[in-house]
Amino acid sequence: MNAITPINELFERRSVFPDVGSQERYARLVGLDDHKAQLTKMLTLLVNPAGLENWHAKHHAASPALLSMVLRRPPLVVMAGDVGSGKTELAETVGDAVARAEKIDVTLLPLSLSSRGQGRVGEMTQLLSAAFDHTVAEGMKLKSANGKARGGMIMLIDEADALAQSREAAQMHHEDRAGVNALIRGVDRIANGRLPVAVIMCTNRLASLDPAVKRRAADILVFERPGDEQRRAVLQNALKTAGLTTRDIDQLVRITGPQQGRDHGFTFSDLTQRLLPAIVLDAYPSSPIKGARAVEVAARILPTPPFKEQSP
Repeated sequence: MNAITPINELFERRSVFPDVGSQERYARLVGLDDHKAQLTKMLTLLVNPAGLENWHAKHHAASPALLSMVLRRPPLVVMAGDVGSGKTELAETVGDAVARAEKIDVTLLPLSLSSRGQGRVGEMTQLLSAAFDHTVAEGMKLKSANGKARGGMIMLIDEADALAQSREAAQMHHEDRAGVNALIRGVDRIANGRLPVAVIMCTNRLASLDPAVKRRAADILVFERPGDEQRRAVLQNALKTAGLTTRDIDQLVRITGPQQGRDHGFTFSDLTQRLLPAIVLDAYPSSPIKGARAVEVAARILPTPPFKEQSP
């Protein structure tokens, strides 16, 4: 392996915010307001800790340990939940909200799953180390002496259980163990350097993640399938202006929820990527969308089955 690994082998792409398309995608994540606010606030503190310091000086100046504990948290967030629950979409777009709030550029670097390498001894460890080397070097350039960074970075690790599986698993290969060690060292390097860099890990298998990874997480956000009000918000946002009545939307909310013989409802992606396009295409090109017909279309679609997690 070359001493310097090309960046396109480490990351799937490089996205820079603010970005209009990402802003629109972020806005469409209805029903996730608490997660959006929590994640945005945490990432904002990484690039502008002075904001928290000013708040602390105003309200809790007598408790310096409190401020230190918050600022010293590892810049790692684990986002866990079922397939289609919105976690990856939020991870890929939250940088836009931070960029606009702080008026800086934020760069997203999604780690490529090819970072697992081809199974050759030491390859995955070297690839992960190279990815963190690049991220740390870029993060160093963004640090500022006045407290507010000149920019921010997000390293996104999707399907994180593929890289951070628990080292307690008896069947785990020694190369995978070494890769987990490299991942942990990388997160620690970012934390110790107080860099304006966050690592976001998304997984369907929270129980499979290494305990040391979960211990380092500043937050573990759990994403559930949307409940009645969340589904209503998605459907109403898209269909109310298309002429559907409240009764039509009520029926769609009921049909897309758990049913007799089925204890799970639609995921966010079931609603936005399957149901709503199906309703549009059913009406196109000869007629407008009609409520009764939309309900019939919804009744024919089965939601994505839940992901069955098994502990290692």
